[in-house]
Amino acid sequence: MYRIGLVGDRDDTVVAHRAIPRALDRAAKACDTTVAVDWLATESIVSNADLESFDALWCVPASPYRNMDGALLAIRFAREHQVPFLGTCGGFQHAVVEFARNVMGQQDAEHAETAADANNQVITPLVCALVEQTGRLTLIEGYRLHRAYGSGFTQEGYHCSYGLNEAMRDQLASHGLQVAAVDDGGDVRALELDGHPFFVLTLFQPERAALNDETPPIVQALLAAAMQRRQQHQTV
Repeated sequence: MYRIGLVGDRDDTVVAHRAIPRALDRAAKACDTTVAVDWLATESIVSNADLESFDALWCVPASPYRNMDGALLAIRFAREHQVPFLGTCGGFQHAVVEFARNVMGQQDAEHAETAADANNQVITPLVCALVEQTGRLTLIEGYRLHRAYGSGFTQEGYHCSYGLNEAMRDQLASHGLQVAAVDDGGDVRALELDGHPFFVLTLFQPERAALNDETPPIVQALLAAAMQRRQQHQTV
């Protein structure tokens, strides 16, 4: 059995929170294994010791989180310790903040949702909010999303009002956080980290496919990465 830690403050009225356990269950069946899903309330994450037992971490939608520092700690742990990581919607947004602060040295990097007056907002309001919207994405060849879906295109659902400050795009890429998917307008909708076994960020919510009895390919890929990581550790 593989343990997956869900970083976020569980609320069963949130569509994504209902979808994520179903998505992981479907992924486990597709991988012929089982998973144990643990919700990690952000205020409960205070040290790396709270995270070390998990095979993978998923920072889930529905921000602002009750404790932003807890979410950022979990993201940093996954990034630095090579733990398979998926960040969707709010997870995407907070992973960009963590990366800007701790990799790019921008300690003043902020999220506009929680720091509306900050000078360095790496996450800013979308020109058009993607609340209960769907849209076509182009998946860029060579990245995990493209490999997982086996296609250059997908149709995905959103529930978000914030996204990447486009001024950050080239800065992130120069530090290894690469654009993996764009929408039809060319705006960034997914990022992936160079040199990490699995660090994928999507502004869209792939988990929603499970509510239509479909297995989200990137969730299956997350679990496969967790399985591979454990196997590698067992052979060391």
